[in-house]
Amino acid sequence: ESTPQEFPAPSPQLQWPQFVDVAPHARFEHPEDTQETGHFPLGSARAQLHENYIVAQTRDGIVIVDQHAAHERLVYERFKAAHYGQGPISQLLLTPEIVSLEDSDCARLLDARDIFARSGLEIEAFGVGAIAVRAIPELLAGRVDVAQLLRDLADQLIEDIGADGVEAKLNGILSTMACHGSVRSGRRLTQKEMDALLREMERTPLSAQCNHGRPTFVALSLKD
Repeated sequence: ESTPQEFPAPSPQLQWPQFVDVAPHARFEHPEDTQETGHFPLGSARAQLHENYIVAQTRDGIVIVDQHAAHERLVYERFKAAHYGQGPISQLLLTPEIVSLEDSDCARLLDARDIFARSGLEIEAFGVGAIAVRAIPELLAGRVDVAQLLRDLADQLIEDIGADGVEAKLNGILSTMACHGSVRSGRRLTQKEMDALLREMERTPLSAQCNHGRPTFVALSLKD
């Protein structure tokens, strides 16, 4: 009869490797009603990876969603709907936010102030090398760095120098503002938030691509 193998105790000179306690990069959700999966084209959220990718289960496979790219498109479509509907709703700031910029950036922004006003952003000159922001689109309220938004809009206007007409410039402006108003990479979402994002994507035209043409999700069948 063989005796169980015994492993020798490590010698005092042997140094075992040090294991580091690494925080997990994925969160898994277990909804109570798993039967809901087959009812939706983009399925039901099951996990979030690297605080940016939503993994959803569909009837016949899985869907991987880039949360920032997807929400950026959704906010952009909201801006367009507001603009071409009754007009965007602005939220007045209690005190104007003063943003210091290069003179050339200030000049470009002030030249486009009428276009900004059509999108809910109200600005005016504030001395030399500064812009006063008096109102922002309600869609951006509480979720935007106003100074960084103006810098990015100034850069957008440089890119749009060759754009044909006001509408082309407006679309570029709305796209930049949508990027600032979207759910950022690195934000942890609850299952309800992830599922809400999936449902809104299903209702929104062109939601398969972000404002810059990148795909917002990849679908894989079980066969794939």
